[in-house]
Amino acid sequence: MDYKVEKLIVNYKTLEEFKKFKEYGLQELSMFEDLEANIIENDSKSPFYGIYFGDKLVARMSLYQVEKKFDRYFDPSQDYLELWKLEVIPDYQNKGYGNALVEFAKSFGLPIKTNPRVKSAGFWLKKGFSSVHYDMERDRGENPLVWIPEGVKEQSY
Repeated sequence: MDYKVEKLIVNYKTLEEFKKFKEYGLQELSMFEDLEANIIENDSKSPFYGIYFGDKLVARMSLYQVEKKFDRYFDPSQDYLELWKLEVIPDYQNKGYGNALVEFAKSFGLPIKTNPRVKSAGFWLKKGFSSVHYDMERDRGENPLVWIPEGVKEQSY
């Protein structure tokens, strides 16, 4: 099934929708505070992408581009995407929404790094992600998974 992934506009409606997700935290609260302070409606600088079912936001992720100079994962060093907060509302899980978000992220053709939440590693491995060689200083207790497009490999130690 083809789902339309769209960049989410940071406005009161979107932020209200975010409250339905378990992973609702500091990032959203700071956006909410920015809105309240500046009454900025439809601010397009959102790092969030999502999928609507009718007018209800049912799946979302946060996607940041990290500059090449900060790349400590890929060879050759390059810009890459960091994918956070991929979440599908429970009633809509196992219907392809999460897959659509991951495929959308891959469509940029850049390597992707994510830190899977507890019990979600199986999902990421099925999507072609793999564990990186653990580096205590870099990974600080996280267990990052990466998706590497053709022609790129993990930095060696």
